[in-house]
Amino acid sequence: MSNSEPNLKASLRHIAISVPDIEAAARFYESTFGMKRVNFAATPFGDGLSLSDGVVNLTLLHFHTDSAAGDERGKDFNGIHHIGFIVEDLEAMSAHIEQNGGRFHRELKGGGGVDFERKFRDPNGVVFDISHKGWVGAKT
Repeated sequence: MSNSEPNLKASLRHIAISVPDIEAAARFYESTFGMKRVNFAATPFGDGLSLSDGVVNLTLLHFHTDSAAGDERGKDFNGIHHIGFIVEDLEAMSAHIEQNGGRFHRELKGGGGVDFERKFRDPNGVVFDISHKGWVGAKT
């Protein structure tokens, strides 16, 4: 990479899992892997409980409606919903993703804080997001 090229470094720092019972799932990850609770958000769209091992943010999601789930899997889907990468240059990485066959999916601006995510689909349709702000409990 030359000095004139943007920094395209990305680090996996976020995994979001859609679950039917946030508390039961949290107890499992806490007691099994020693993860710690770092944030809880209750919204009209769904609830999210974030855990961390000090490096990666694991967010347990429970959506209230199919529309809120954000894709064709709907609110009753259980499993990995998406993964997230922290990036230094949001715009350069967005362009790089699209140049490599990724497709823009949607953007969640949140409160302008660490909850910002720009979502894409990889060439196989897998949802992932990038953030230049990161996630609570994730190493920057």
